[in-house]
Amino acid sequence: MASDNLHAPRERLSKETLELHHAIVSLMEEMEAVDWYRQRADDCENEELKEILLHNMREEMEHACMVLEWMRRNNEDFAGQLKEWLYKEGPITGGH
Repeated sequence: MASDNLHAPRERLSKETLELHHAIVSLMEEMEAVDWYRQRADDCENEELKEILLHNMREEMEHACMVLEWMRRNNEDFAGQLKEWLYKEGPITGGH
């Protein structure tokens, strides 16, 4: 996946930047897996296999949420954005 590549020399990046990069790449991979399992389930005619694929999809969602929580706990900017935008009522854009 192209997102694995760093865009600056590794030795010039802080430990925090590298850790956040790992988290972001992992989140992207988990979300991609959610998409793949959902598509396969929609395309599947065998109900038992479909349920297994949807189960797998939900596990990937769990993994993605765990990474998001790590990001919230370890990056103030993400923490602030998540607090601002998640679990709110009304228009998603909030008039911005």
